[in-house]
Amino acid sequence: MRYRGIDRCYTCPFRTEMEKDNKPAVWEKDVPVSAGRKRGKNWMSSLSRRYLCITFAIMLICWGICFLCGRSNLLLNENYWLYLPYLLGGLSPTIASFIVLKRSGRVKTLKEWIRNIFDFRHSLWSYAIVLLMAVLYMLPQCLISGYEKGAPLPAILFIIPMMVIGGGLEEAGWRYLLQPELEEKYSFTIATVIIGLIWWLWHMPLFYIPGVAQYGMDYLAFGISVMGMSFALACIRKSTGSVWLCVLFHAIVNSLSGVYLIHENIMGNTISSVILIAAVYLLLFMKKRIK
Repeated sequence: MRYRGIDRCYTCPFRTEMEKDNKPAVWEKDVPVSAGRKRGKNWMSSLSRRYLCITFAIMLICWGICFLCGRSNLLLNENYWLYLPYLLGGLSPTIASFIVLKRSGRVKTLKEWIRNIFDFRHSLWSYAIVLLMAVLYMLPQCLISGYEKGAPLPAILFIIPMMVIGGGLEEAGWRYLLQPELEEKYSFTIATVIIGLIWWLWHMPLFYIPGVAQYGMDYLAFGISVMGMSFALACIRKSTGSVWLCVLFHAIVNSLSGVYLIHENIMGNTISSVILIAAVYLLLFMKKRIK
């Protein structure tokens, strides 16, 4: 069964017969966008460049306001109006995704764009992949780096819906648009590493804004965990064809980070990322064998 993303076909062996009959409209379209595309000298497509320019422009403006306010002792957790630019900066990949796809004609309406992202109907096996990746991301860090108890575990049922907006919707840009675009020019591995590095750089301003989760954290350790997550998310996108499952994975990880306050360090994050990346290639290998 082949599913079409924005530009690229993904093959998914994990869909049920019912899902094949009820797949979202985005996969039903036979969009020959990438079929005749030639690889130019540029390291990424013009659409990817426009997307990144808009993403970083929105982020720098919004988080720049938060940074300057922080320098003036206007802290995020004491001045709630600052959450508006903070949230808009976090949604910059999402906002840029719709702007670029709408202007390029890839989506015609906001409703179509939303439907393409929130494609809920997937097999239990596809959802199991998401949970497995989340466990492989969190468990090694908890065991190696140690953690403190945060919110009670049942609270995760209420935190996840909030984290869909507070992190998960980034995947409407990174994995919905940029991943398949880069895979038009590069292998899965190289494309995923490029996105991981861009994603790491995009987070940098948060490390200088008092009152946010990343403030005071080890930026290198964070980058290592971002790279592991980048491979997990790329694998979910490729193996299931779903943007929603990427959003869900991101939301689950962010939620678990509020329940288990990990003492992040380079060693713990490195081992966690290595395990996660190994699991990704094992899953993709199994996918090829199933085909």
